[in-house]
Amino acid sequence: ILALESAMATDMLIPKTLKSASAARPGAAPLLTVRGLETWYGESHVLHGIDFDVHAGEVVTLLGRNGAGKTTTLKSIMGVIGKRKGHVAFDGTDTISMPSRQIARLGIGYVPEERGIYASLSVEENLLLPPKVREGGLSVEEVFELFPNIKERLKSQGTKLSGGEQQMLAIGRILRTGAHFLLLDEPTEGLAPVIIDQIGATIRKLKREGYTIILVEQNFRFAQTVSDRHYVVEQGRVIDMIPNAELDANIDKLHGYLGV
Repeated sequence: ILALESAMATDMLIPKTLKSASAARPGAAPLLTVRGLETWYGESHVLHGIDFDVHAGEVVTLLGRNGAGKTTTLKSIMGVIGKRKGHVAFDGTDTISMPSRQIARLGIGYVPEERGIYASLSVEENLLLPPKVREGGLSVEEVFELFPNIKERLKSQGTKLSGGEQQMLAIGRILRTGAHFLLLDEPTEGLAPVIIDQIGATIRKLKREGYTIILVEQNFRFAQTVSDRHYVVEQGRVIDMIPNAELDANIDKLHGYLGV
């Protein structure tokens, strides 16, 4: 009875947009479920009850203005933030109280906006730095197949790479670890169009191979080329969900959300 009451209470908290998203995959439990996620930076309350789902094999985008809470949401899922509460479940495991090292061993990998490339290490050393956390990660040669530019610069200092090459290195490094659920924060920011196209092709390839991805992205036109669904984040809450197939029909509404 208590379990039933709890399930009913949780269902009442799910926005209509989330219910329609779940209905699109009848019988399929979400791989990631986030409910009532709240997060603080010190005394600053940043997330005010984030709710969304991600199913296995999806690419889902978090869209929103600067400061809306998109990056904080990724950090909260990964456990690399101080104070958080609510419900985050990955593949049936509640992760809200786990340290980030345990979350990583579930197969979740985080590529931050600043990429985290170490200036004191070569490209090769940066690539090999993170330990493998699960079986099934890409070999170094498979990373080179995805990103040939990296192979050509192995002995270079990590921060001597172009912005696009650093992004490739950051993604390739995570793929080595065995992570199959990827959190990518602004992967195309500041990159040349030809590199953006390459990042897009990589995301589509990873999706075809069964990876699940949450993408934080300002460029919704890029997101449209890779994503299944788009969640709109505003003032620390999810306020809408737009299926990719309906994005063009909702473009005026999206412009309003993003202040375009």
